[in-house]
Amino acid sequence: MSQALSYAAFAADKPLAPFTFDRRQPRPDDVAIEILYCGVCHSDLHFARNDWGMSQYPVVPGHEIVGRVTSVGDKVSRFKAGDLVGVGCMVDSCRTCAACKDGVEQYCLEGFTMTYGSEDRQDGTMTQGGYSDSIVVSEHFVLQMPDDIDLASAAPILCAGITTYSPLKHHGVGKGHKVGVIGMGGLGHMGVKLAKALGAEVTVFTRSDAKVEEAKRNGADHVVVSSDQTQMDAVAETFDFMLDTVPVQHDLNPYLTSLKYDGTHIIVGLLEPIEPAIEAFNLVFKRRVVAGSLIGGIAETEELLKLCADQGITCDIEMLDINNINGGFERMEKGDVRYRFVIDMATLKNSAA
Repeated sequence: MSQALSYAAFAADKPLAPFTFDRRQPRPDDVAIEILYCGVCHSDLHFARNDWGMSQYPVVPGHEIVGRVTSVGDKVSRFKAGDLVGVGCMVDSCRTCAACKDGVEQYCLEGFTMTYGSEDRQDGTMTQGGYSDSIVVSEHFVLQMPDDIDLASAAPILCAGITTYSPLKHHGVGKGHKVGVIGMGGLGHMGVKLAKALGAEVTVFTRSDAKVEEAKRNGADHVVVSSDQTQMDAVAETFDFMLDTVPVQHDLNPYLTSLKYDGTHIIVGLLEPIEPAIEAFNLVFKRRVVAGSLIGGIAETEELLKLCADQGITCDIEMLDINNINGGFERMEKGDVRYRFVIDMATLKNSAA
């Protein structure tokens, strides 16, 4: 075992604080990684505060991890010391069910092992995430970072990026399609960039006039202020797809009426009950579909990283000193970040020096 330095949540009502714990001795198929950068996801905040009722403390958040390989197990063939790699939201799955064999490990029929807050399938310990200086992960769940990608801004691609790319790819979004992106946060701004990269015409839906120019700067062809009924009426039955990135309850019905017949509304942000209820008329009379999507598989994530490197697609980030993580959580909760915090792990080492 080796000791890892980190910041952890110790209770739902307490701020994150320094924490030292043991990382496991690498197994034959393991890759040991020095963490260089870790993105800060809204899920980290939910988990730290036990908003989903499943947190076990102490918990080290972080599942948007970029680092350098320090050593590998005897059975590892894809990586060697010195390689630049990533780790996303998963660190294991059953690997034998139909979903795993199809390369969509996030839908593992036995449930995937989360990067933090899950029970390790082999030794029963709780996984701990990327707000730390190191991590040990099975080779299958380690991602190769392309040579030409910016490492810090690539970190959120491992969650925000793949969460928006996977459904776009699955539903066949491409040239000639009209895509609406609902929300202009961490997920939304990546959805705009990736839908554009796939050839779609993209419209951002936002409730804020202040986001109009932001959306256009991020590549949106059009912007609709959804609180303006005149603007909403003007785009009725216009879109092939809606990518809904809003993480809180909201009315889907106005957006459903903006879809063409056979249009698809894809939910990637909302994990709560849909409220108000969907009006079945909006589905039945136009054969519309409401779909959901969860992150993406390992092969798909590496495909996305290569796409981003080839096309120069990056996540807009603000670098964060880990000693300011609690302030970062407060700002994230207020929506005061454009669009993702990324922790420079050198600040963790410096604080411990």
